[in-house]
Amino acid sequence: MAFTILGTGSCLPELAVGNYEFTKFVETSDQWITTRTGIHRRHFVKGESLQSIAVKAAQNALEDADAAANELDLILCATVQGEDISPALACSVQKELGAVCPAFDLNAGCTGFLYALNTAAAYFRSGMVRRVLIVCAEQLSRFIDWEDRSTCVLFGDGAGAVVLSQGNDLLSTRIAADGQRENLNITGEGISGPFWESKRQKRCICMNGREIFKFAVTTVQHEITAAAKDAGLSVDDVDCFLLHQANGRIIESARVRLHQPEEKFPVNYAECGNTSSASIPILLDDLNRNRRLKKGDILLLCAFGAGLTWGSCVIRWNKD
Repeated sequence: MAFTILGTGSCLPELAVGNYEFTKFVETSDQWITTRTGIHRRHFVKGESLQSIAVKAAQNALEDADAAANELDLILCATVQGEDISPALACSVQKELGAVCPAFDLNAGCTGFLYALNTAAAYFRSGMVRRVLIVCAEQLSRFIDWEDRSTCVLFGDGAGAVVLSQGNDLLSTRIAADGQRENLNITGEGISGPFWESKRQKRCICMNGREIFKFAVTTVQHEITAAAKDAGLSVDDVDCFLLHQANGRIIESARVRLHQPEEKFPVNYAECGNTSSASIPILLDDLNRNRRLKKGDILLLCAFGAGLTWGSCVIRWNKD
């Protein structure tokens, strides 16, 4: 016994920023950005809050699932960092929803949704829960170095959510990590105290794009093949591949290496950019609401991110 997906939800901030806007403060162009990433625009929180878009995504998922907040047994929130270090973003979402269940955050970088699904599966298998809400909410615009043209154009804000109930639609799940910070990190911030001195550091995303690209291309292909095998399937049996929406070239490389048709790899990076842990649930919600998934479809999810972390899972879509 693991879970089935009852409903999905998402929320993108109202402010949409096209590539041209970046030419005003860094040396870049729409062609340079599009050629290297496939991204045309992304959304940034302005006037809203990370909490508000997380709550909206959660409400949309509950509505789609025809479920009430007081029916939830657990809320998991994947985020690089909530607006507050404490309380957790999950607790703030719980309060706004009116839920009465445990709630906590987890940080696995862009792999957060896969880690949350894996955690939820363990709770379901233990018999401790019957309904779980997962919310992935990211405001990476707080950590962008606006002078670094190689990273500032990549990221966007957004939130995605799913409601899970007891079921047998999780066919396999895999998560892993290789702790290192040299190729991708966001430096923490310290303050001086009476017993030590600490230098305040610029809190921004630092990434070695070339190394992360190589890591991602290799990892995604391996994880997709392994997850399908763990589920007793081949990659040809998969109806839809939902990959972390970091970069169009990474997704296309995986598709070509796996000899799969383009229609099996839906994308949203062109309109959303890299929304970290929220990218897959936002994409899943878009597919669900546009009725691009049919009951019985086999979905394979795969992501990679800071940590370094990576993960994959195979899910049967059983929603009407």
